[in-house]
Amino acid sequence: MVKPWQDTTLPAHVRAADLLARMTDEEKTAQLTSVWIGAEPDGSGAGDVAPGQHTYAARSAALDALLPYGLGHLTRPFGTVPVEPAEGAARLAALQRTIRAGNRFGLPALAHEECLTGFTAWQATVFPTPLAWGATFDPALVTEMAQAIGASMRAVGIHQGLAPVLDVVRDPRWGRTEESIGEDPYLVGTIGTAYVRGLEAAGIVATLKHFAAYSASRAARNHAPASLGPRELADVILPPFEMAVRDGGARSVMPAYNDIDGLPAHAHAVLLTQLLRDTWQFTGTVVSDYYGVSLLEEAHRIADGESGAASLALAAGVDVELPAARCFSTTRTLPEDLLDRAALRVLTQKCELGLLDPDWEPVTGDAPVDLNPAHTRELARKVAEESVVLLANSGALPLSDGLRIAVVGPLAHEQAAMLGCYTFPRHVGVHHPELPTGVEVPTLAEALRAEFPTAAFVADPADADLCLAVVGDRSGLFGRGSSGEGCDTEDLELPYNQSEVLNRALASGTPTGIVVLSGRPYALGRWADRAAAVVQAFFPGQEGGAAVAGVLSGRVEPTGRLPLGVPRTPGGQPAPYLAPPLGRHGFPSTVDPTPLYPFGHGLSYTTFAWETPHCESPELATDGETSIRLTVRNTGDRPGTEVVQLYLHDPVGTVARPEVRLVGYARVPLEAGASAEVHATFPADLAAYTGADGRRVVEPGALELRIAASSAHAHHTVPLTLTGPVREVGHERRMRCEMRVK
Repeated sequence: MVKPWQDTTLPAHVRAADLLARMTDEEKTAQLTSVWIGAEPDGSGAGDVAPGQHTYAARSAALDALLPYGLGHLTRPFGTVPVEPAEGAARLAALQRTIRAGNRFGLPALAHEECLTGFTAWQATVFPTPLAWGATFDPALVTEMAQAIGASMRAVGIHQGLAPVLDVVRDPRWGRTEESIGEDPYLVGTIGTAYVRGLEAAGIVATLKHFAAYSASRAARNHAPASLGPRELADVILPPFEMAVRDGGARSVMPAYNDIDGLPAHAHAVLLTQLLRDTWQFTGTVVSDYYGVSLLEEAHRIADGESGAASLALAAGVDVELPAARCFSTTRTLPEDLLDRAALRVLTQKCELGLLDPDWEPVTGDAPVDLNPAHTRELARKVAEESVVLLANSGALPLSDGLRIAVVGPLAHEQAAMLGCYTFPRHVGVHHPELPTGVEVPTLAEALRAEFPTAAFVADPADADLCLAVVGDRSGLFGRGSSGEGCDTEDLELPYNQSEVLNRALASGTPTGIVVLSGRPYALGRWADRAAAVVQAFFPGQEGGAAVAGVLSGRVEPTGRLPLGVPRTPGGQPAPYLAPPLGRHGFPSTVDPTPLYPFGHGLSYTTFAWETPHCESPELATDGETSIRLTVRNTGDRPGTEVVQLYLHDPVGTVARPEVRLVGYARVPLEAGASAEVHATFPADLAAYTGADGRRVVEPGALELRIAASSAHAHHTVPLTLTGPVREVGHERRMRCEMRVK
């Protein structure tokens, strides 16, 4: 007889509750645990891909000890060591059979993996890093990319992906800037939500991280305390997570390593329960960041022992301990009500994934598995091309073939310049130098030779018609690179003494273009006025070399826009564009934080005219909306894409407000001479902010909408007046300005 928990006609939560009632406390606890096979490094920490891995791995429960009770998660079966895709699927299937056979209910584990720049597995397509996603200003393309990534994961038996990162960049000295989408919550929210939709559409559980304020750490130091007030938290940090939960349908959330005003996120009940579940109505699972529960005891020192850390995390709302069972142990007693609450959430999610179905079988790996097929390579190419930003151009670009070109700078000849820290080659592959990369990653120098087959490449800039000076980052983990997790920096000076590369190139007298391949912006003010052109690409992935070369040649029209500003000088940080008036340059200070190139900036090889916009109604109620339309025309002789950006300026607020903030955007592709009409529907809800009393309100009064090419370059200003009473808004407020191109 089929038991209720096996009955696929019943709702998932009903089936999960029936199964929970049949379990012992040890079996319930096992569902909150994970096992990371092959995670034991050499003990020195040199091969760690998680903080404290060499310490904690040896002190975690082994699979054999958990088998009689079951297992919640399997950690990174593909992303720990290189494995052929079909072989990895077969190994995972065999492991799942062992897990099922070991527990009396025959339950498999939920397998999770990293997928920040594509599936983090050997031979899988390497996509551009999230900063590049932000630079595309193209949510539809990001959704398509994420769906392809999810499909590749599902094809080998993975159920959950630990992405996207929704941390809004507050200080780009932070090493994990490359993993973030940008410095604006609207851009991060819309692009991040697009990624969630694609991953979830492929049947993969998307995991939002890092919740919350991880990027707001003091001095941009990884794991450092976050010093921010409740309004910055509410209006800058939290909206992308809220949007991804509500509009994206994300089914998992990962707390951050940091504390906020002394309270670590893994023990923050206000965040993980009151806000996330009670207010936002999130029904998925909260999974710890790797060893995040252990850190409550050993780093934050708010727990006395592993049992205390487990109780704090469970009480706050953490459901699963990743990456291995240490604090959530079947050998110790956990509070029964909290144990049942977490186990029910885990079982419900497993039921939704089909893991409780009587006919569930693991992916066997019998058929050939291609994790780098033509269509994902094409998507990687398209994302890379759309993400390249032309920052400056004196007319030197696009380049013609047949020139004498000098390419200088060591990063021009390194694959590392294309790859973020969560790509498999830089994350795991660097510890296996005996193996090939797994996918083809042409360097920029190689891509340039392919792009310009008749050009004469010379070594000395003085002998060239044009010099390309290539600078930027090598990604890595925990100090093994200049960008990446645990690779924070004291200032935004180019690393590896690359300033000398630029000095020598410019001193040659040959027109010099600067190409930056990096995981964060760097200060370029000393050279920008002397450069013939400046191009920025943020770790553009395996197809990035060809994308950058294509922009340099003009084969690819530059359409990327900056997801965060490029500084003029190395110091004066942090300087996000969302600063209120006192955060901008002014007479009380000699430090000028004004960026060299602002958020949203990017040039084209053609020109555009923006006609005077029409506003349907410049007066609207505090619960109303208005619509605006604008005609954009390509006035040049070649096709191009303009990115129309809509910013809100609030002249007077009850608390200090950003001078402008992004509330909408649209990509407008146009053939030479063509025009299109951009329609924007602006709801008054987007004028809401958190006031002095902690309530999010829409206030009556004057506003301005600035229709702009960047945060610092408005083409038109549309005055608005909000009428009616002050209105408090909550979780159901409208968070988007819908923009259509006709």
